[in-house]
Amino acid sequence: MSTKTTQREPLLELVGVEAHYGPIQALRTVDVHVCAGEIVSLIGANGAGKTTLLSTIFGVPRASSGWIRHRGEDISRYPTSKIAQRGIALVPEGRQIYQDMTVEENLMMGTTAIGMDYFKEDRSAMFDLFPRLKERRNQTAGTMSGGEQQMLAIGRAMMARPELILFDEPSLGLAPLVVKRVFEVLAEIAAMGKTVFLVEQNANHALKLSQRAYVMVNGKIQLSGDSAALLDNEDVRKAYLGLH
Repeated sequence: MSTKTTQREPLLELVGVEAHYGPIQALRTVDVHVCAGEIVSLIGANGAGKTTLLSTIFGVPRASSGWIRHRGEDISRYPTSKIAQRGIALVPEGRQIYQDMTVEENLMMGTTAIGMDYFKEDRSAMFDLFPRLKERRNQTAGTMSGGEQQMLAIGRAMMARPELILFDEPSLGLAPLVVKRVFEVLAEIAAMGKTVFLVEQNANHALKLSQRAYVMVNGKIQLSGDSAALLDNEDVRKAYLGLH
């Protein structure tokens, strides 16, 4: 499958991207591409620069050099709001839901990029995908469990009707059974026709879900290829899967 996708025009493409936090260089000549319909994962140790890469796609921080292209158009100088309006959504690390708002109000906030025209229809779709959110629709989001909050963060991103969803460590801090459900949901979202770019420390789950993957070390792409091949790569197994 990945052989075919690499021959297509990328939906998202990063070419020679570098990024800094003040004098500190966080990304070093990063080349990454994601084609429509793919699930692509980015794995690496904590602090490798994975979250920075996703943030740079959204313009915070700005790429200090290189290009970020969406459907062939350079978006590296666009404001975050305009990037979101192009059909790109981010499920951030740590969920970052609106703790003092209800579940339904959080979903409403997810429509900011596109307006409220499809709110009822899309809310129903999210309640079908996440029945627990329907049960908790009037509950304050901050009082829910970590797993429920993660589902809400995913649902909120989906309310913008994105074609491409960036997931930043969606399994972080969750119990194993909840992690399993999160990855099932990611597969279901991909089956809906969404394109998924997944940043994840849980390399085993990420590589089993995705078709292609990149390995980031100290802000650089160290390895890339078919996920199945990386899953069998001895260096990857030792460094990220705890296998020898």
